[in-house]
Amino acid sequence: MDVAKLRTHIGAAWRDSILERLAAYVRIPNKSPLFDPEWEQHGHMEAAIQLMAQWCRTQPIAGMTVEIRRLPGRTPVLRVDVPGELPGCALLYGHLDKQPEFTGWQSGLGPWEPVLRAGKLYGRGAADDGYALFSSLAAIAALKAQRVPLARCIVLIEASEESGSIDLPAHLEALGDALAEPSLVVCLDAECGNYEQLWCTTSLRGNLVGELTVRVLEEGVHSGMASGIAPNPFRILEQLLARLEDPLDGTLRPAELSVSVPEDRLAQIRTAAQVLGGAVAGKLPWSPGVRPVSDDPVELLINSTWKSTLSVTGADGLPPTLSAGNVLLPALTVKLSLRLPPTCDPQRAARAVKAVLERDPPYGAQVRFAPGTPTAGWNAPSFAPWLESSIDAASRQIYGAGAVHVGCGGTIPFMAMLGERFPHTQFFITGVLGPHANAHGPNEFLHLDYAEKLTGCVALVLADHARTLSL
Repeated sequence: MDVAKLRTHIGAAWRDSILERLAAYVRIPNKSPLFDPEWEQHGHMEAAIQLMAQWCRTQPIAGMTVEIRRLPGRTPVLRVDVPGELPGCALLYGHLDKQPEFTGWQSGLGPWEPVLRAGKLYGRGAADDGYALFSSLAAIAALKAQRVPLARCIVLIEASEESGSIDLPAHLEALGDALAEPSLVVCLDAECGNYEQLWCTTSLRGNLVGELTVRVLEEGVHSGMASGIAPNPFRILEQLLARLEDPLDGTLRPAELSVSVPEDRLAQIRTAAQVLGGAVAGKLPWSPGVRPVSDDPVELLINSTWKSTLSVTGADGLPPTLSAGNVLLPALTVKLSLRLPPTCDPQRAARAVKAVLERDPPYGAQVRFAPGTPTAGWNAPSFAPWLESSIDAASRQIYGAGAVHVGCGGTIPFMAMLGERFPHTQFFITGVLGPHANAHGPNEFLHLDYAEKLTGCVALVLADHARTLSL
């Protein structure tokens, strides 16, 4: 295989068709079902999956089949099946549903209007995770162009990942044996610590989302009349959250939310911290004068990959400041998002959180925590020697620097599902969500040069995977 020709082929694909299709995809507000319950009637998810399917059908890959799979009341799945010259199967995964708009986009930028600026494509979903389909198929096409023998390759793109992959189990059951048993899974929905080398994700945190409601009155009352008699629901919320999280250092108190970090993961974290240094915290858009919770990059990486954390991501019952009168509010609801360690039992964690928040409520207030379906984290199996060597060699050939392995703070529910279903499968999880890429927030961007090079790395790993099958 000629690596220079491989890169030229991939570069042409990105330049001639992928970039334009990604820009068109950004324009589609196909928010995940959790954020758009009427997604089916709105038709945006259908527009997005048709855009991707149509592009796939234009690719010159002999024998490829492209199928949009549907189940009643569930988001669709795109399945692309490329026959192989060798036995075995590789599965390449991504998703096409998006997070909501969020606020704070810079002037000239927005969630649904693609903007190309300084080698970055701005807009919702390009990096998380629209590029995955294009990158996966471009890697396969570049190998086919050089007649590199491959195993069968299945590209699977789901449309509910941002909602916890709620529709994926039903699709997996419906697929049955058609999914095959992959000996390699490639997932392009993770982070990268910088844009100078390949980053491989070795673990993922789970997620528990729920709504905490506190009610003290049936209706709002003049604060001069009620305060001092009725407790402020905001103060009760503070007390309840303090049961869950130490307000000084952010440690989550329930023992059910903590695990021991394996020694091999600690070693990887230390290596990644040496590579990144101050960039572990520096990747975030800090306000002036604000400091991270620690100056130690090792501690920060442990915190964000193997410790449980709490974020309050929304609130109901608080009027905007402009229309906030002198009223003691009757009730408040906050949305809690807890990231769970990779090996934490999510069901046990959900029961513990509910018990902590609802027991013995202050002043007898009505307190209810309504958790959604918790999502399990995932700790990858040990790399086979060929895969570890392949990932590092690909990084050196394409980026000129060795690969780095570290956990990811986010959640990809499909990995836990696959890991349970196929315990002997090898996983290559990587992505483009590097410094300031800001998926889920404002000013999300796809670093185009990094994504193009990552496509080359995927191709090299697929070729090595096939080579191991022929030995």
